[in-house]
Amino acid sequence: MISILDIVHDTMVDGPGFRTSIYCAGCPNACVGCHNPQSWDVNNGKMMTTKEIMDVIKEDPFANVTFSGGDPMFQPVGFAELADVIRIETSKTIWCFTGFKFETLIKNHAQKSLLEKIDVLVDGPFVQKLRDTDLIFRGSSNQRIIDVKASLKNGEVVLLDYNPTRL
Repeated sequence: MISILDIVHDTMVDGPGFRTSIYCAGCPNACVGCHNPQSWDVNNGKMMTTKEIMDVIKEDPFANVTFSGGDPMFQPVGFAELADVIRIETSKTIWCFTGFKFETLIKNHAQKSLLEKIDVLVDGPFVQKLRDTDLIFRGSSNQRIIDVKASLKNGEVVLLDYNPTRL
């Protein structure tokens, strides 16, 4: 079960192309200037099963998937289960936004398990004084777009060589 605020089809702000974004409830980071402060309280969401979420994801066969929030890494077990089913039942890519740093996530077993199932991680807390509206898929310049598989393989952060025609 995952506490979900909303599921939005055909968004283009949470990764390249059309995406189905899963907005979860619960975020311990409470970043000043957060665009979604109602997502901080995990109790603001509706508890949904993996099957219920997958039924919504499958409504749009062409959109890839983004986990956002709140912070999906606050509910890593549920999102890892969801990512497993997405991998089994679809060929969709998975992006994930988190206020945690990659280097912290790999030290936590449950969060690392989720990392291993996603393609791209946008990491780091939103920092209002570093806000930059010219950045693509990020709110502040400290946030990184990470190629998760390459990073795990190399044992260090590998930034995504972003090419809009490839992802």
